[in-house]
This record gives sequence, structure tokens and C-alpha cells, in this order.
Amino acid sequence: MANLDGKVAIVTGSGRGIGREIALKLAANGAAVVVNDLDEAPAKGTVADIEAAGGRALACTGSVTDGDFAQRFVQAAVDGFGGVDIIVNNAGYTWDSVIQKMTDEQWDAILDVHLKAPFRILRAAQPVIAAAVKRARESGATVPCRKVVNISSVAGLGGNAGQANYAAAKAGVTGLTKALAKEWGRYNVTVNTVAFGLIRTRLTDAPADGSSTIDVQGHQIRVGLSPQLMEIMESSIPLGRAGTPAEAAGAVYMFCIPESDYVSAQTVVCGGGFTM
Repeated sequence: MANLDGKVAIVTGSGRGIGREIALKLAANGAAVVVNDLDEAPAKGTVADIEAAGGRALACTGSVTDGDFAQRFVQAAVDGFGGVDIIVNNAGYTWDSVIQKMTDEQWDAILDVHLKAPFRILRAAQPVIAAAVKRARESGATVPCRKVVNISSVAGLGGNAGQANYAAAKAGVTGLTKALAKEWGRYNVTVNTVAFGLIRTRLTDAPADGSSTIDVQGHQIRVGLSPQLMEIMESSIPLGRAGTPAEAAGAVYMFCIPESDYVSAQTVVCGGGFTM
């Protein structure tokens, strides 16, 4: 029997990168997964890979910042698999500037995707979780331990020049985690944060000369670190290298398995030993 047999997980931003690896990891260990991505093709690609490996998954595409997304996302899990047991708030990107050049639009966009979207998803999930817990208690059944894993960053713990918006949003994630751990303990839900350090994804490995961008709802946002900057950053990591998306997913998985059922309100840095 796999660790997560019978569990239903929802993972934002799981068509690519770290989110995709999280979805694959949870599915490989028995969970049914609702996969999300801004674009349909990567979301369906992750679903297809999960199903090809014998797992269960469905896609719920769209931006996590859309006003109706949270309700639609949670309802997809209820309609498709009967409930929600694991919530991973992973979706996000960076849009950097020094503060004197940062626009209100940049600030709002990053706060919306990294902090407001998780808040909305958790708010939408509360009635579903509360009702499931009530049914279990009324029937005399054991209330299972459900899991929330919010994704932060070392930038949210120690700040980072040029990322006032991102650092503020990710710092807010840790506060959201601690508050919700206190609110949802009565439902036997653990709420934790994984703060990523330097992980190799399309946001870090692309050329940093402006030749590589991602499209986020009509905005072309530069991505990538120069080889020189990557080398400098890796030299500050005790393990001597950036992490992989699969390694990042492993840190999230630790908070989803039964062995962590009595761990809540914690932030773990997945950064190869890097500290701010």
C-alpha cells in the first residue's frame, strides 16, 4: 500500500517544473491529483504522464489569480475524486525591479499570485474539509490527517535585492501558514511551508540576456540567470550546486506523508544547506 493511497491532492502550477514533479511524486505514491497550469497543453501533459504510469489525475487549467479559479479548482477535486486531502500552493513567477522602478502592477501581480491566490484556494477548501470532518465525527470514523503545503522562498526569509514584491509575498506565505495551522488544527489538518533556495527550472536556466521570456497573461517577463551569476550563487550553497525540481518535490512530499502527521506550522528550507 502506497503512502498516499486514497488521498486527493490539488497542486497549482503543476504543468511544468517543480509543480509537475510534485504532482508526479504524489501520484506515484497513490494520490489522485488535480493538475493546474496557466496553459492547457502542459497541464494535460502532466495528466497524461500520471495516467500512463497507472495513476489518476485530471486537469484544471487557468490562472490562479482569476476570481473564480479557487472555487473551480477545489470543486474539480470534489467532482472528480470525491474530496480534498492535500493542497499544495506552488504556482508563481518573479517580476523583478529595484523598488524605485517597480510599478504598482508589478507589485500587485506578484502579491496576487503568491499570496492572494493561496488565500483564496484555502478559503474555498474550508467548507469542503469542515463538512468531511463533521461527517466522519458523526459516523464515529477516524478523522484523517489532511495536509497543506505552501511554497515560499529563501527570499521571503532573508530578502533579496530587486525582489521587494516577491520577498514580501513569500514572507506573507509563512504568516498565512502559521495562522492557518492554528485555525485548522481542529480539523486535523497540518499546514507547513517549504522555502526553496536555488532550484534549476526554466526561470533560472534560461539565458539572462533578455532573449528568453515567459508570457504571463500578455506580459513578456524576462527569465534566466547568467552562467556567472549561477556559479556565484552555487558557490554559496554548502552542497555546491543548485537543486533539481525532483529534489524540491521531495521536500514537499515529506509534509504530505503520514510520518509528518504531528508536524505543523513549520518552514523547512530546501536549499542544499544555504541559509540567509
